[in-house]
Amino acid sequence: MIEPLGDFGDEEMRAELHRVADWIANYRATIEQRAIVPSVAPGEVAAHFSGHAPEQGASMDELMRELDAFIMPGIVQWGHPAFLGYFGSTSNGPALLGEMIAAALNVNAMTWRTSPAATELEGVVLGWIRELVGLPESFMGIVYDTASIGLMHALAAARELTGGDVRKRGLAGRGAELGPMRVYASDQAHSGAEKAMIALGLGEENLVRVRSDERFRMDVGTLERAIADDVARGMRPTAVIATVGTTSTASVDPVAEIAGVCRAHGLWLHVDAAYGGPLAMLPERREVMAGAELADSVIVNGHKWLFIPLDFSALYTRRADVLRSVFSLTPEYLRGDAGASGVVNYMDYGIQLGRRFRALKAWTALRAFGREGLESRIREHRRLACLFAEWIEREPYYSIVAPVTMAVVCFLFEPPGMSAERCDALNERIVEAVNASGDAYLTHTTLCARRAMRIGVGNVLTTERHLAHVWHRIKEEAARLSRD
Repeated sequence: MIEPLGDFGDEEMRAELHRVADWIANYRATIEQRAIVPSVAPGEVAAHFSGHAPEQGASMDELMRELDAFIMPGIVQWGHPAFLGYFGSTSNGPALLGEMIAAALNVNAMTWRTSPAATELEGVVLGWIRELVGLPESFMGIVYDTASIGLMHALAAARELTGGDVRKRGLAGRGAELGPMRVYASDQAHSGAEKAMIALGLGEENLVRVRSDERFRMDVGTLERAIADDVARGMRPTAVIATVGTTSTASVDPVAEIAGVCRAHGLWLHVDAAYGGPLAMLPERREVMAGAELADSVIVNGHKWLFIPLDFSALYTRRADVLRSVFSLTPEYLRGDAGASGVVNYMDYGIQLGRRFRALKAWTALRAFGREGLESRIREHRRLACLFAEWIEREPYYSIVAPVTMAVVCFLFEPPGMSAERCDALNERIVEAVNASGDAYLTHTTLCARRAMRIGVGNVLTTERHLAHVWHRIKEEAARLSRD
């Protein structure tokens, strides 16, 4: 129990740290035996707790009992080796320990003076990641929590470059003066684009979804026509979002061609390489980032294929001066800490003032794995995805519905004589049944108006054995449900 005016004593703290360390180690050792999806109803977890703040403190014995009895039954095991939904966000020992140390230090990385080590280590790991994915040194990096927040900051900079002095004068009442600012992204790009448009006051309807080609890449000709049409209608093309590793299929937009269009029209180019950027570490796959060096901003998520636990997203920009001009603001109470010369104060490059020491877990992961370790794990994930695709192609009535470019596989089960509508419903039911089993997890997506199943390999614990089990489970449920 925490005393009213104090904390744990030194020896009690040491004992509780050992207890929590054992709990974490036991959790990691038993994660494969746990059901991936909890069997709780909405409100069931909250019902165990009072709606009023506790009056008296509780002992750690009580807290740990409640953790096991009430909280853990409602946890989805994202770290399970058969969790193949979304993109992998894998935990690992070195990064987990780094996160624990960062929590103990509890520093605020808003300025250099408030934590020199946190600020400088952030610059170090950002430089490492920039080198790993092949971006030039002219790109400055900033750590945010997620790619959606990084994109919002990039589009805020693009908005400022329209010449409207939005930082000072705002958008309200200036519709005729400014005209609608248009941003372009493929129909496969992440939904964070819409949210950024909403948050920045640009309007969801001013995000133009550009048709993708047969390989689910942005069609550049359609992009050019959309820009020309908007110019003719008096609108203001502002930015283009190209994607390296789209959410559904991991497709790669033709970034170099898109960069040429942006250059011709004076548009900001943002490259969302949140998932696919680290693939460029492999010498045989460096081409996935071709053209990214021409962008104004690039996102790479450490918590996807760099094996850094949530959350860690790096925004790189060649136009750091513009980003700073939008967000730099030093109130009087920070002038003493923000005045050091020749240093970076990361608070100047975003809406956040308080900033976690995210760089420490990135440093522990990158130091522990090294380039060789990262490359070998990414290469293995690619191998597993290609192997899974081979199993699908050998099985009657199954088909691959998108090129396997990274470690994502989209596929369809289509029994003979079944209508497209019934087939789509069946594929969705297969995903639901597999996930309900508790020992495997996948997702579905819509491609070319068809409902397809999807897996993503990204966990350092996932092996061929786990994939084989998931494939067996899919075929088993497909056979059972197609008989109904």
